[in-house]
Amino acid sequence: MHKSKAAAASTQSDGVRVIKKYPNRRLYDTDTSSYITLAEVKALVMENERFVVRDAKTNEDLTRSILLQIILEEETAGVPIFTEQVLANIIRFYGHAMQDFMGSYLEKNVQIFMDLQNKMSEQTKGLNPELWKQFTNVQSPMMQGMMGSYMEQSRNAFTQMQEQMQKNSEQMLAALGLKR
Repeated sequence: MHKSKAAAASTQSDGVRVIKKYPNRRLYDTDTSSYITLAEVKALVMENERFVVRDAKTNEDLTRSILLQIILEEETAGVPIFTEQVLANIIRFYGHAMQDFMGSYLEKNVQIFMDLQNKMSEQTKGLNPELWKQFTNVQSPMMQGMMGSYMEQSRNAFTQMQEQMQKNSEQMLAALGLKR
């Protein structure tokens, strides 16, 4: 498939799809040379398509803003993932000294969980509903093994976060001449 000159010029050199956001809040996909909806951007996410959303005037990266908008729509449209308590706790981390660590910890844990989900999907292809029910039974040895692996990886991510905090604290104390 041959891209137009405008589309090729607006695609980043690393093959990331560029979507431009115009002042009228419309999103323009430079790969397809057409306007797209937020639902279509969500579809790109679901297909693991790499993209960036840029302000058409300033070229500012708006990708995070668009992703948050998709999450907001999902959270208000059906069964939410985040409880009010989880959202309140996340808000409390903004501006807190632990903000960077929390973001990194959440990112690692979500990735670990995604890896677990992919592994489960691979191992359960072709299961009928009764076998699926048996597989997902928390008591089943296979499920216990997978959850044990997830918990171990999560614990390792937390330990790494603690070690990084310890290292940063030591560096800060050393910089202040207060070595331990």
